Amino acid sequence: MRLSPLLAGLTCALLLTTGSIAAPAPDSPRLTPVVRAVNATAPAVVNITSTHIIEGQRFSPLEQFFGFGEDPFAPSLGPRRQKRVSLGSGVIVDGSRGLVLTNAHVIAGGDDVMVRLQDGREFAASVKGADPDFDIAVLELRGAHNLPSVRMADSSDIMPGETAIAIGNPFGYNHTVTVGVISAMGRTIRSEDAVLTDLLQTDAAINPGNSGGPLLNLEGQLIGINTAVSAKGEGIGFAIPVNKARRVMDNLLHGGKVSPLWLGLSGEDMDQRIAMALGLKEARGLLVTAIFNGGPAQQAGMEPGDVILEINKSAVDDRRDYLNILRNQLPGEPLTLRVARGDRELRLNMTPVPFDNETALRMMESRWGLSLQGTRGGVAVVQVRRDGPASFLRRGDIIVGVGGTRTATLEALIDAFRHERMAKQVLLHVIRNGREYYARLIVR
Repeated sequence: MRLSPLLAGLTCALLLTTGSIAAPAPDSPRLTPVVRAVNATAPAVVNITSTHIIEGQRFSPLEQFFGFGEDPFAPSLGPRRQKRVSLGSGVIVDGSRGLVLTNAHVIAGGDDVMVRLQDGREFAASVKGADPDFDIAVLELRGAHNLPSVRMADSSDIMPGETAIAIGNPFGYNHTVTVGVISAMGRTIRSEDAVLTDLLQTDAAINPGNSGGPLLNLEGQLIGINTAVSAKGEGIGFAIPVNKARRVMDNLLHGGKVSPLWLGLSGEDMDQRIAMALGLKEARGLLVTAIFNGGPAQQAGMEPGDVILEINKSAVDDRRDYLNILRNQLPGEPLTLRVARGDRELRLNMTPVPFDNETALRMMESRWGLSLQGTRGGVAVVQVRRDGPASFLRRGDIIVGVGGTRTATLEALIDAFRHERMAKQVLLHVIRNGREYYARLIVR
């Protein structure tokens, strides 16, 4: 059968475009260090789908069509189960055990977590541990073995200006590669109730869906876990250094969580009156009001009346800043505090120590003036100091919330106290004789 010249040309073009593409020669200049790093690492980068089951009202066809409001002419269709799917990235760090490192916010609230590899394989994943304070989570892929994995670098020797490669799934576009440089180290970013410190800053494009994916060096080694992008400008992304991510992962795998830390001090927010009395230009920082015996602050020579202005170059504006920065530190890591003492500025070095439950419970009993015991449905009040801040409580009251945080167990309440221990006012959610009410605890 003979083909017309036009059809023959189309057939030839089709064969050219659908034929196999020859790989470049090993010494080809196209095989740049970036290409080699991506080829070596991409099989270990995964796409994470976290599905959350929501009970809600079913929409009528008219409501679904218009996308808002209710159809007054349609009968009620009853409740339905909706699914909200969030996409993120991750990287396999242990192929033999099927362990994936990602961000805690990627899998937050998910009922089912699925992981998809570059080669198309999918695995159900279980959460081995997650810590929102560090925004790190560890997943274990069920039934997985002999998977590709990434090599971890030592992020302590990262240099500003060196090439940084990000791989992830922004907006659902799988295995997207972007390239930039390390712009800076030791950055701090803040949200409404959290602080992430010691971050890497990069201009490699990071977008929604890149979260949890790897930041690599030119040797294809993992130097960071991508976590955030600046909403104020383009080309500013942040990653958790791999040394920090690795230590958090080890804590999550062996202890289930990262131990809370403290410096053995108490303090309060500055105001303009106190700032003027201390000769400070701004009403910012944490005013130290008490030093506990044997703690890191006492050993470093800190005194009541000192004002903490910075921790490891992260500004401390108030007690919330101080507590959130401390929550993002790891055990054994030394800190440098910039402190105002009168008309002088000091730099004090100290290493935080574990703030264990026993110490926190003793402090709560002293500061709030009450004793507690875990019970079904919450935490029961056992004893109240008559002249204490909690004198309005009675024996047998059940505390089910502190400062907006649900406290179903004594451990949860102690953890809430750690977050609120310097507050002068704390909102308690209490059940008395089956009736719920809210009360404000005021510490003078």
